[in-house]
Amino acid sequence: MNSTKILIVDDELIMRESLSGWLERDGHSVATARSGEEAMERLQQTRFDILLVDIKMEGMSGLQLLSKVKESDPDVAVVMITAYGSIPTAIEAMKNGAYDYMLKPFDPNELGMLIEKIIHHQEQAREVLYLKEQFKERTRFESMIGQSKPMQKIFDLICDVAPMDSTVLITGETGTGKGLAAKAIHTNSSRCNGPFVTVNCGAIPEHLMESELFGHQKGAFTDAKETKKGRLELAHGGTLFLDEIGEISMRMQIDLLRVLEDHVFYRVGGTQPLEADFRVIAATNRNLEKAIKERSFREDLFYRLNVISFQMPSLKARKEDIPLLADHFVYRFSQETNKAIDKISREAMDELMIYDWPGNIRELENAIERAVVVGKGREILPADLPIFCPEPSSAPKNNTLHEIEKAHIRQILDENQWNIARSAKILGIDRSTLYNKIKRHNLQKID
Repeated sequence: MNSTKILIVDDELIMRESLSGWLERDGHSVATARSGEEAMERLQQTRFDILLVDIKMEGMSGLQLLSKVKESDPDVAVVMITAYGSIPTAIEAMKNGAYDYMLKPFDPNELGMLIEKIIHHQEQAREVLYLKEQFKERTRFESMIGQSKPMQKIFDLICDVAPMDSTVLITGETGTGKGLAAKAIHTNSSRCNGPFVTVNCGAIPEHLMESELFGHQKGAFTDAKETKKGRLELAHGGTLFLDEIGEISMRMQIDLLRVLEDHVFYRVGGTQPLEADFRVIAATNRNLEKAIKERSFREDLFYRLNVISFQMPSLKARKEDIPLLADHFVYRFSQETNKAIDKISREAMDELMIYDWPGNIRELENAIERAVVVGKGREILPADLPIFCPEPSSAPKNNTLHEIEKAHIRQILDENQWNIARSAKILGIDRSTLYNKIKRHNLQKID
């Protein structure tokens, strides 16, 4: 790793020598200049990462040098050197782009800490810039696919968020790819070499949640025949992804909030505190602010989770991505099933584009999987798609979203002999949601 290049600009020799000695002992590459004019000459020959500039100098002042430096290189960090009586001038310098200011006389430790802080911020900025350039105008980012403006915006957000260690809350409808976004954040973070541990809060029964999250000691309860590590412990040094966080019980919300506040936790039945060294990413398809008003979600936990938040767009809001996604799924499932399917017919693609995809990407994925399995030729036809249902001439011409959804759900149920689990998978929704839709549409199995 290259050492940080620092230029000291001060008209006092003793100040230049003192600062140079301290910074060189810390392993930095240091150069000096006696005036603003000499500093400009050096800057034309060499790019420096950090400048330490005295505010009051003969000839070109520190403020004038700051202005010229920022005009030619906005990314260089400039720290103003000032005496106590010039603090207002130093504050003015920060408004004009200075990173910070330091008062004479200096504490070497304080100077060292400031330099390390600047270096850390510059590394983060370079990492974000690299990610943005790396994935600019690309249609793929990690496991996510999209060329639409909503998805390009999501890619940029992930690039901005990933290098930080802040808690992230991802919202969006079921099947929009919240889990893929969480994994992309982890993969591009400083914790990428650590574990990525997922907890589906809606799939774990409430009476098992505490043990699943926190682990337990041997003998903590009747079935605890051995000590078990929980998901929090398994996520040490990595990322904990709390999927469907809106489904967690009020009691577990309190326990989780305590972990986020204290950064320690205990196994069930344990007395030894364990360090909570992991980043938290949470996701939900629920409106948590509404849940707070309904007193089913704690407001204090919401604010702990909602440090950084973004919403994944529905597939309906990014329809230009459907051809990319569909082609990707065709290739994947044709490889998995060893079938020679080359493409989607134009007519079939038209059907994909017209449909509103209430189950989002998950429903599209399952629809393409089904089409690949049942398809007979080298291309997918409209009849291969579960969404294609030619309307009988005697049927009422009702094109409301309610009726379209009702007809589509009935078709999937009938095709799968009313197998709820299989039908829910194809629709890209869970079984409880499918049961609710069957009840709402008053659908009944016809024997």
